[in-house]
Amino acid sequence: MSGLNKGIEKVKVTLKWDPSPSGSPAHDLDIIAATFAADAPHGAPAYLVHFDSRSPDGTITLNRDSRTGQGFGSDEVMTLELDRLAPVYTRVVVGVAIQQRDGRKTFGDVANTGIKVLEGYTVLMESDFSAVAGSTASTVAEFTRDASRKWKFHEATRGFDTDPTSFAAAMGGGQT
Repeated sequence: MSGLNKGIEKVKVTLKWDPSPSGSPAHDLDIIAATFAADAPHGAPAYLVHFDSRSPDGTITLNRDSRTGQGFGSDEVMTLELDRLAPVYTRVVVGVAIQQRDGRKTFGDVANTGIKVLEGYTVLMESDFSAVAGSTASTVAEFTRDASRKWKFHEATRGFDTDPTSFAAAMGGGQT
């Protein structure tokens, strides 16, 4: 009966954090998705989705973007419709980067961070970034398409000490 298993089809990534203390520069965290083709599953992504972009085919979208962490609930939300991605794409890595324009900030400097990866109501992964508290960016999830064209989820928490641009270029390195 394994032919009835659909694999992962659509996921939502939610990110939250508390605003910075009054009078200090805003904390600005960003969800980033890097998509890789079958012929180049590591290294430079085929394309990125972040606060200023979306996937060319509309399968990965940033539904909510915050520059301050103010408000209720999730501050950033990204939807990935993996089942609609073209067959050429076989790997998607999702991460979070902290903007560094007002000096170096790490996850440990930002209060009440939290990220969830959900498929419907099922929580696939949840973290508060404490494992990468000294990092300025982190991958959190990896989705890979297997030979039967089904998507699988892998938790992929890996901290980086870099700016968002360099992080986006390094996200695809070596994970499996």
